[in-house]
Amino acid sequence: MNTPPSPPGGERTDGSSIKIGALVPLTRPGWVEAGRHLLAGLELAVREVNEAGGIVGRPLELVVRDTAADPQRAAAAVDELARLGVAALAGEYHSVVARAAAARADALGLPFLCSSAVLDALTEQPTEWVARLAPAQSHGWRIYADFLLGAGHSRIAVAAEPSVYWASGARILRDHLAPRGGTVIELDMRALAPTAVCDELVDHRATALLLLVGHPEPAVPIVRSVRRDRRLAEIMIGAPAGQPEFAEWARSLGDDGAAVPFLRYLPERLTPLGARVGAALRERLAEAPSFVAFEGYDTVTVLADVLRSHGTDRARIAESWPRVAVDGTRGQLRFSRTPGISVWQWAWPPVQVVDQDPAALDRFRVLHAG
Repeated sequence: MNTPPSPPGGERTDGSSIKIGALVPLTRPGWVEAGRHLLAGLELAVREVNEAGGIVGRPLELVVRDTAADPQRAAAAVDELARLGVAALAGEYHSVVARAAAARADALGLPFLCSSAVLDALTEQPTEWVARLAPAQSHGWRIYADFLLGAGHSRIAVAAEPSVYWASGARILRDHLAPRGGTVIELDMRALAPTAVCDELVDHRATALLLLVGHPEPAVPIVRSVRRDRRLAEIMIGAPAGQPEFAEWARSLGDDGAAVPFLRYLPERLTPLGARVGAALRERLAEAPSFVAFEGYDTVTVLADVLRSHGTDRARIAESWPRVAVDGTRGQLRFSRTPGISVWQWAWPPVQVVDQDPAALDRFRVLHAG
């Protein structure tokens, strides 16, 4: 590993704070609600670490930067945080943004524990500096494809916007479904209005429509148009990227937003730690915590353990990824090298396909697990 020198003061023991840089989407066009949940998990874990005495007597300090779903802004934030002397980076939700942050962290020799982004190719080349808690997109979306086949869907339309992330998702679905008799029909949302999507679904005899688009636009108007078209009364709408995980979905769509299966990364039962953390997150957020909030908490849990065991030297932190064995909210957290994945990966977090129960929008139904 090419090891740049640690920043001055990297091993101070005078009680000064240990800084962790946090990358979070907190303003539009970022997914603000996801950012709020991610930050809540990060902040709760930092508070608990400090209440328990910090890191060998030194408090943790979270230095937060808003990425606003902008890769260039995220890369600039990584540069700034490195200059500020952070021991490591944490966070980020948007995959394309996390990829830019990971590339910059790798170039600077700054450890980065990515919380929520799933794009397989988080870095172009294998790196020792980056680890990830969220499952790779190929892992989760193949489980979603198995759910579709099990539910009897073989003609699947995807309403897609141009993005590396959406294109990767469509390719994973196509590659997994085609050998099993499934067909993926791509609808280019640059060229189609929401009402025109309905005509395409009828013409192609699709039985499922997957939303590979942003929220609230154009996801919300697409759902409304499909729900109101009598020709499509039997079609299933899905959102593998997880748009219905957050309360904003139900507020925007009401009953129309129910029964839209999506991926979330939670086990059937949280660990005892997870149950306690879930209650604390609910109080902090004033709503049920999403899996993203648990990812934030687990991120700091890992980094705190690494800092206690290996100190604040950046190279030693990065070298410690394969030795991590920490109890998190959703199981034991370990990192390994996984074929096709360029970063140290938790293989694998629990994966569920769930939807909102039409009879009770505040309740999720588990439809499939992998």
